[in-house]
Amino acid sequence: MMLKAVVFDLDGVITDTAHLHFLAWRAVAQEIGIAIDETFNEELKGISRMDSLMRILRHGGKEKAFDHPQRLALASKKNALYVRSLASLTHESLLPGIPEVLAEIRAANVRTGLASVSLNASGILRALGIQQAFDFCADASRIACSKPDPEIFLTACAGLNVRPQEAIGIEDAAAGVEAINAAGMQSVGIGPGLDHAGLQLRSTRELSWKCLTDFWASRTVLIRN
Repeated sequence: MMLKAVVFDLDGVITDTAHLHFLAWRAVAQEIGIAIDETFNEELKGISRMDSLMRILRHGGKEKAFDHPQRLALASKKNALYVRSLASLTHESLLPGIPEVLAEIRAANVRTGLASVSLNASGILRALGIQQAFDFCADASRIACSKPDPEIFLTACAGLNVRPQEAIGIEDAAAGVEAINAAGMQSVGIGPGLDHAGLQLRSTRELSWKCLTDFWASRTVLIRN
């Protein structure tokens, strides 16, 4: 079976906006009397804005202290702070190896997709100057269920007109790897603690077209056997 598409997560794979998310969430949490640190912020990787807010409220014992309109207002405030911080992103904010692997995939005539639960995905790609590198972008506006549900990766594959079995997904979060696996794609995990990924790499520095094709070939042999 040929590899026809590679689908990337955004935060932590293409660029690292985790710290920007943390600063915005910390500011909102402080306003309502909840303290969070960067260790706790790791739990928010790969999940939607509202799911992140609910985890913060549970963390602070205030899950029932705010009604739905108030929760929406808190999430909107966080997003406004985060969007303002995106002005700091440039092409230099791409993680190591990402410009090269995107170019290599394009040169191999394999399709590239994005699967991000961020509603700001398109703006981030524009700020990074790589919006033309992707054939299709699936973001939170296109789905009902967040990761670890596979919907966003299935949506990306549908937008790329490939079957999930013909694609690799790349993630840095446990929920994202779980979503890729559930979609029926081959999974690549970037970073520690992702041993449920088909291939685990320490950083994007190890990510290359050769790495992906070698992994694909090895998985294809396993499936045949």
